[in-house]
Amino acid sequence: MASIFTKIVNGEIPCYKVAETDNFLAFLDVNPNSKGHTLCIPKKEVDKIFDLDEATYNGLMQFSRQVALAIEKAIPCKRVGMSAIGLEVPHVHVHLIPLHAMEDAQFIKKVKLSPEAFQATAKAIKAHL
Repeated sequence: MASIFTKIVNGEIPCYKVAETDNFLAFLDVNPNSKGHTLCIPKKEVDKIFDLDEATYNGLMQFSRQVALAIEKAIPCKRVGMSAIGLEVPHVHVHLIPLHAMEDAQFIKKVKLSPEAFQATAKAIKAHL
């Protein structure tokens, strides 16, 4: 059965797209730790990050870096943190989280944003890619 991320890649579920290549997709997390929290995924569905072939793993890291640099320019924050936990969705994903405090990296406190705020945030990040 396809993961929710594969359904997003296939256009079956909408997302707030930030960046896309032939092999990777970046979109805003709809349950963000902070404004600008972005997920980077390979389009190919693989459950665990270290099960990726080396080229895809390196490509995901390079893609994630480009997105993180754009987030830093678009979203005021102390830095962009990166996490690859992967327990909640069985599809490799890298969390890029604008950090203001350590609590932003804990996946406990979430930020509520309107659809318009999500759209504006995605547009702001895209503008720096």
